[in-house]
Amino acid sequence: MNTLKAGGGVVWRDNSGDGTEVLLIHRLGRWDLPKGKLEEGETIEECAVREVREEVGLSTLPKIKSPIDTTYHEYEREGQRFGKTTYWYAMQLEQEPSAFRPQAAEGIDQVRWYTLEEAKKRVGYQNLVDVLESLHIP
Repeated sequence: MNTLKAGGGVVWRDNSGDGTEVLLIHRLGRWDLPKGKLEEGETIEECAVREVREEVGLSTLPKIKSPIDTTYHEYEREGQRFGKTTYWYAMQLEQEPSAFRPQAAEGIDQVRWYTLEEAKKRVGYQNLVDVLESLHIP
């Protein structure tokens, strides 16, 4: 089995009217959190920040506030089996863009803020619900 490391982010903001909101991406028909594979020469934190920036279309880097959790899942692609460990971080935007630019090359067609509770209902994988439940807002 091929083993991979990935970094991802739960970008959150405090919306005074609705409480905590998190940023979700819609990828290949499912709501997801931004994440991606570690590239050679980068730390896992750099990977997580880069992937969030690329997948939601930011011109500036999000800031890591704290580690959240680690998830593991296995999948098969083109006849090969992969095991992927993803390291998750709570992040915030220094400056919110007027519009997000979903990374179409990765199959992402929407980027949207949801309340934390709504996000837990929408994400397409149980391990992402676990990540969202592990989010602790300082």
